[in-house]
Amino acid sequence: MALWNIDTAHASADFSARHMMITTVRGGFRSISGTIEYDPANPAAASVEAVIETASITSTGLEQRDNHLKSGDFLDIENYPTITFKSTKVEPTGDGTEAKITGDLTIRGVTRPVTLKAEFLGQEKSPFGTTNIGFTGTTKINREDFGLTWNMALESGGWLVGKEISITLDVEAVLVTEPAAV
Repeated sequence: MALWNIDTAHASADFSARHMMITTVRGGFRSISGTIEYDPANPAAASVEAVIETASITSTGLEQRDNHLKSGDFLDIENYPTITFKSTKVEPTGDGTEAKITGDLTIRGVTRPVTLKAEFLGQEKSPFGTTNIGFTGTTKINREDFGLTWNMALESGGWLVGKEISITLDVEAVLVTEPAAV
């Protein structure tokens, strides 16, 4: 099984949520680190560990909203500087490039199981002499399951911020060690 380091310069975790029940607001994080153990010949044995720095949240289009997301009402970056994911199971699906990755997601100190729909995008030699692989993954969570409960009621009966958060991960990783000979 080969060990790969997530390339922080080529990784992102983007999210989206409904705003006032009528539109979608997007944002993301740009500081992601971690490791992937992966062998294309045995994808079911793969594992992933990732750490996202909450202070690395990128613009949602409004500085006031960005600051609110960093506050105790949401991510509370002072007390919870990271979001973590650790896989517990990989189930290959489709043509061998797709999988369901189940794992433990921790936000604000609350850990819940989630399943990512993941796709292996390929492996390439870089012009800099490294071997790199790429993956994308998507999932949806209920933010309230992680203690992100702040909201405001709307006159119409809806809510200012939707409960469902869509998450998309794009990750490039660099080979650290070759698989051991069997």
